[in-house]
Amino acid sequence: MNKTSASVLRAFSRGGLSNGSLNTAKATSVAATTPAISSNRLFSSVRIDTYTAPPVNTNTSTNTNTAPPAVNRLPNNDRERNAIYADEESRTMANVSASVRHDWNKDEIAQIYNLPFHELMYRSSTVHRMYWNAAEVQQCTLLSIKTGGCTEDCSYCSQSTRHKTFVKPEPTMKVKEVLEAAKRAKDAGSTRFCMGAAWRELGNKKNAFNHILEMVRGVNGMGLEVCCTLGMLNAEQAKQLKEAGLSAYNHNLDTSPEHYPKVITTRTYEDRLDTIANVRDAGISVCCGGILGLGEKDTDRVGLLHVLATLPEHPESVPINALVSVDGTPLGDDEDIDAVDAFDMARMIATARIVMPRTMVRLSAGRLSFSDAEQFMMFNAGANSIFNGDKLLTTSNPEFEADQNLFLKLGFVGKPAHKGPMISPHAEEGGVIITKIENGMQSQQYA
Repeated sequence: MNKTSASVLRAFSRGGLSNGSLNTAKATSVAATTPAISSNRLFSSVRIDTYTAPPVNTNTSTNTNTAPPAVNRLPNNDRERNAIYADEESRTMANVSASVRHDWNKDEIAQIYNLPFHELMYRSSTVHRMYWNAAEVQQCTLLSIKTGGCTEDCSYCSQSTRHKTFVKPEPTMKVKEVLEAAKRAKDAGSTRFCMGAAWRELGNKKNAFNHILEMVRGVNGMGLEVCCTLGMLNAEQAKQLKEAGLSAYNHNLDTSPEHYPKVITTRTYEDRLDTIANVRDAGISVCCGGILGLGEKDTDRVGLLHVLATLPEHPESVPINALVSVDGTPLGDDEDIDAVDAFDMARMIATARIVMPRTMVRLSAGRLSFSDAEQFMMFNAGANSIFNGDKLLTTSNPEFEADQNLFLKLGFVGKPAHKGPMISPHAEEGGVIITKIENGMQSQQYA
């Protein structure tokens, strides 16, 4: 007797397995001597499930600068946000766990940083979605209110008087000019306005400081969040900036403590940490990150993240910059330093996202040198803040228009000013397991 082998076709539809498929499935229990099933009968039992996808919205007039109105948001102040989750030990989703910790050691961070790239990206994007709404990205604008003439010797900076670059010293901008620039930034869609001055420190610049306080009050009065980067600050200056309405203060550490002396000699690492402490103690949100491409090793990148992740409070935001080399600077003239690529940036962003899950990670200098696809990889790694095109404050602004088109392409919305981030939809819909400590005991809930 000839043996006959029968193949079974299964058809799945929105309604489940079709009746014909169920009947066919029963054939698996029939002896091999059963006559072969006709191919016509077999295919007639298959239900073809058709689906017509809705058209992609190509209406470029959609406003991408504000999130949809009916959304749940966390507090805008990062300390208030963190206080809500003070009893939270960890979050888990899709077999990936994360927690806000301040006791990381370098080996732990190095293990994350050195994961195979595909695994690192999976973990970081999962962590990102546990804590944030991945569709929301903050848009910031940076204006140099005092360009050139800095006495520091930062080997990457075109504004140092010690380097012969294209940058020429300029006087501090007038208050009126700055406020006009802030208004243009707001009209163009930015929600955080950052003012930078090429100074080592504010020191005794009383007149200039009074003008800056006026600028902060004016920009804050427009409904924008205000950020400054003015060099080193003492405790009293930080207090006055807070009273004027400053939202955040940027003071980067640049690199690891070990590599830092090879980049800068006129200011110590401890000087930078002291300013960060003064800002934090004044109740101002800390913006602190670093630069890739300073001739550092992977161990230095891990070292920078270790310092940031073990601060008493994680920074509100961590900018990750790719060096934009400038001729005339020591690093710009050093041909032995490898260029930073998109994978370097994504690896750094992903590791930062995992070790500081509640921190906003900002894709900063060098962003415009990367393609849309490369930028998407960085967003997927955990970046949720950008600086807009560097020609935002000029009449012609193709970079800013490109950012708006990128937001439309990727389905992103901008974070509104003075409003907290949207709650993670995965947490809202019960897709995240949250472990809490209550009265010394662990408890779990689905959020």
